[in-house]
Amino acid sequence: MSGEESKVCYYGEYPLNPSPMLIFTGPLFGMRHLQTLLLFFGIVSAFIITVNIGVAVVAMTNAATTNPEFLEFKWSKQEIAYIFSSFSWGYVISQFFAGPLCKELGVKNTFGWTILISAALSAITPYCVMWKGWQAFCLIRFIHGLVQGLTFPCAIQHLAKWLPAKERNRLGAFSFTGMECGTVLALALSGIIAKGSMGWPGIFYVSAGIGFMWCLLWLIFGANSAGETRFISKAEKHFIESSINGASKSDVTKIPTPWKAILTSGPFLALIVVRCAHVYGWSTFETQIPSYFHGVLKMEIKSNALYSALPFLASWFISFVYMFLGDVLQAKGTVSLTALRRIFSSLASWIPALGLIAIGFMNQETKTWALAIMILSVGANSGKTIGILLNNIDLSPNHAGVLMALSNIPAFSMAIISPLVVGFIVTDGSSRLQWQIVFAIASVIFFLGNLVYIIWGSTDAQPWNDENFLAKDSATSVTKESQSESQPDVAKKETKQNVI
Repeated sequence: MSGEESKVCYYGEYPLNPSPMLIFTGPLFGMRHLQTLLLFFGIVSAFIITVNIGVAVVAMTNAATTNPEFLEFKWSKQEIAYIFSSFSWGYVISQFFAGPLCKELGVKNTFGWTILISAALSAITPYCVMWKGWQAFCLIRFIHGLVQGLTFPCAIQHLAKWLPAKERNRLGAFSFTGMECGTVLALALSGIIAKGSMGWPGIFYVSAGIGFMWCLLWLIFGANSAGETRFISKAEKHFIESSINGASKSDVTKIPTPWKAILTSGPFLALIVVRCAHVYGWSTFETQIPSYFHGVLKMEIKSNALYSALPFLASWFISFVYMFLGDVLQAKGTVSLTALRRIFSSLASWIPALGLIAIGFMNQETKTWALAIMILSVGANSGKTIGILLNNIDLSPNHAGVLMALSNIPAFSMAIISPLVVGFIVTDGSSRLQWQIVFAIASVIFFLGNLVYIIWGSTDAQPWNDENFLAKDSATSVTKESQSESQPDVAKKETKQNVI
């Protein structure tokens, strides 16, 4: 390479038609990597604030098991159920405006306020609960759900603006491993804090402190796009903007959302179907397997911190296995991106489906195997990030946040439907047959949802991703109307000519 070419590479100033050998992606750890890391810790913060309630409620209602020096509440099971469910109601409602809000205000503002408000609510929770009891707790959790419903639409939109296609699987999947990491930390830290000098109020204070610290880092280093930060090198900025097909243009002009085209898109509808199937199956694992272990296998896993954390640890570890495999398969050109999405989605769906069936046949003598199958199934389910979630960016980088929010509405409704189905079928918690019916239903949904995705899912950017799609569509409609209006005149002329 000549000295002039070396200079071009080093300073990141590219000729009009650069050779692939001259393209420099920026420093080994650039701003796109920092944004990915910030997203990871943002999701960790969100999940710590959300998941800590499981341990906190136990400590608040049974002080003898943690620190008896702090106030204990005598809440009924129904009141506790209201506290737990209030978050989900707020979360589902917020999906109706999450996508547009993210596009209008920008990811930096929306995501930043999401974690800031969540942290502030966590900080005031002990005072509010001691003041107004479980009703205040429900209200706080409902508002938590409203603001945290913006988390994943923001995250997916941010990744769409920052990640080149070749790095999307690895860096995007890493960001979403914050779910498992946050869950493990919440389960591990909350128990230690509750037994310490801060008692159960300390769970909320520490969670709030983690959120506030993240907000400070986000304020300094977070940016909506490569064109909005002063910390990025010219080479990395050029690499990102040239690798993302026109997505950066939406930073300058507000792209209207083509609602009709999105809601009638076959690939997007297939994505919604598979997401609904995943959430239904995951809800069965998360909320019903512990009850099955207790009622049929006579094994209590809710009260065992190790058993509670193991599935999420496995899921976190296997997420990195998926990332490595995805990089290797794509680098060698072994499979296309479409095939990769379908393979990982199948592993994330069909292994848990088989796991549910197998667990349904376990008994007290094989409960160790049942636990191992559960851990493996939950771990395999982590493939949904590369297999399914990142498909929102494939279909439309410009509207990825909107797609995530739209698919979240029916998907998370499954988390409400699943327990209702179980409540209708399982009248005797110790009946293996009734639980086998529940697991069979979840397995069939897992299987069929993924089959729809395999057949109709796509990784091609859709026509409605074009920033001028609505203008073109409008122009086409006007042209067709003009042609239809002119056809009667043409017919009249032809009739006159025939008469003559």
